[in-house]
Amino acid sequence: MAFDFDVVEECGVLSEGANGWQKELNRVSWNGREPKYDIRDWSPKHERMRKGITLTVDELVELKRILNELDLD
Repeated sequence: MAFDFDVVEECGVLSEGANGWQKELNRVSWNGREPKYDIRDWSPKHERMRKGITLTVDELVELKRILNELDLD
């Protein structure tokens, strides 16, 4: 199954592997749709990707709320 994507905004890098791939938070438009927030591993030039998770703004806000409540000590 082929699909189109456009990385509209690079928000930040969460980590980088020894192979140069980076786990990133980006805003991505999939198949010309409205961009959503997306967390996944990308190859160095965004040519290839691995499985990830796509979030609406509301889902991202809820995730932020949950993360803020975590006791990470």
